[in-house]
Amino acid sequence: MNFHTKPVTYVSNVTIQVSDLQRSLDFYQRVIGFQILSQTSQEADLTADGQTAILTIVQPEDVTPKQPRTTGLYHFAILLPTREDLASIVPHLVNNGVQLGSSDHLVSEALYLPDPDGNGIEIYRDRLPEEWTWHGDSVEMTVDPLNFKDLLQPENISPWTGLPAGTVMGHIHLHVDDLKTAEAFYVDALGFEVVTRYGHQALFIADQKYHHHIGLNVWNGVGAPRPAENSVGLKHYTLTVANAEKLEDLAKRLEAKSYKANRQDSRVITEDAAGNEIHILY
Repeated sequence: MNFHTKPVTYVSNVTIQVSDLQRSLDFYQRVIGFQILSQTSQEADLTADGQTAILTIVQPEDVTPKQPRTTGLYHFAILLPTREDLASIVPHLVNNGVQLGSSDHLVSEALYLPDPDGNGIEIYRDRLPEEWTWHGDSVEMTVDPLNFKDLLQPENISPWTGLPAGTVMGHIHLHVDDLKTAEAFYVDALGFEVVTRYGHQALFIADQKYHHHIGLNVWNGVGAPRPAENSVGLKHYTLTVANAEKLEDLAKRLEAKSYKANRQDSRVITEDAAGNEIHILY
């Protein structure tokens, strides 16, 4: 099953704020391997397939540096099509002086790095769904060391020529101020399912039994404040839903539970209780 196409509800774009658009464009093209789809003096849409903007970077007026211990972006996650793609980007990143974190999550293998402003990035590949272990409605995930020796077998590595066309935005992971209120919004109003809980610290939610489309944590503290509107970090992210009927259903559910549901053209703009803005479209 493809967990990043309709009728699944999935994260299709993440829009982040940066302090220097040109510096960020150099990083995201040269280091990560994006192409520019469109660009203005303060904003650029980035693509892997030449058609779909999965990451948008914006330089706001009077931008301020990333604020510590606030709600907002923990990381966005770029999903590569194959394990060979993941292996091939490793020497490329190392040759560009990138300090990498890494983990084997059982459902996936992942690399972690920041952009020049400290926005968190995950680059990962999924194991096949039949290799995931479910215990009822809960999928088994962990934070094991990544086996680089196995990953970086010579037959897995090809010269890096940029993000493959099948690359998508795999998920987003957010800092929130309270897990219970976050769960009420994302599960009761938006209709996601909880697939993993990490005690009282984090939970992971998904549609159609993916291992997670959204991660939520309180690692910046319960009651963490919202960042300033013009600070580096998350501006908003986009959820794509199956059709107009699904969009209208979500808008009505949001309104019924007294959440923001601002209808604009063919999208609904809302935000979770921690101030993370979400654009929903079909």
